[in-house]
Amino acid sequence: MASLQMFDGWNRQYEHYCGGVLINRKWVLTAAHCTIGGKRKFLVVLGAHSLSRYESSKQIFHIKRQIPHPEFSRITGENDIQLLELENNAMINNDVDVLKLPGGMVDDLKPGTSCLVAGWGQTSKGFPSDTLQEVTIEVIDRKTCNSKDYYDHKPEVTQNMICAGDSEGRGDSCAGDSGGPLLCNGTYVGIVSFGKICADPKKPGVYTFVSKYLCWIWKTIAMQAYNMTNEKLY
Repeated sequence: MASLQMFDGWNRQYEHYCGGVLINRKWVLTAAHCTIGGKRKFLVVLGAHSLSRYESSKQIFHIKRQIPHPEFSRITGENDIQLLELENNAMINNDVDVLKLPGGMVDDLKPGTSCLVAGWGQTSKGFPSDTLQEVTIEVIDRKTCNSKDYYDHKPEVTQNMICAGDSEGRGDSCAGDSGGPLLCNGTYVGIVSFGKICADPKKPGVYTFVSKYLCWIWKTIAMQAYNMTNEKLY
């Protein structure tokens, strides 16, 4: 897990803003809406459990490059995915590890599939959590999620998205969880993208379907490595 932290000019400190996932020693995957626009300053913190306490496990990185998907839409939420290149390589140890991407295209998830979402977002008390939390939710079929009682196609939950929640409103992703991972059957399948009302059974969380973007992810990373090699040659 990665904590993407934004500099708060008023409090003169970095504060948790979004989640993310370390997919190799130099790259973090998160949601595009987390950093799009403006000249805000960000850090990535790895190995954290508590955001406020000192923990020797924490590794802190400046971001060298932010690469949102070129076709990301704030209006529809489509293509809400982004790569962050760290200034330095993360140290892999007992506290920090890589979460592997799916090996190939993951079949569409069956409704009712049990999944886990994690982050430091708002809890039932209405405040962000200082410690990393996780909750179990279930996949909801897109037809239901797009129905009049749910999102009513405003926005549309597309084939590039996963809809997941709890029919009794006991758990959900919430503000501050954006960019964090959705894992189903132990596989990293989704990125927290958007929702309307936290833990509302009729307004479940919507997640970017990671496997739909594997080509873009690996192509982007390879292109940056190629460019870096060429820069060194000159």
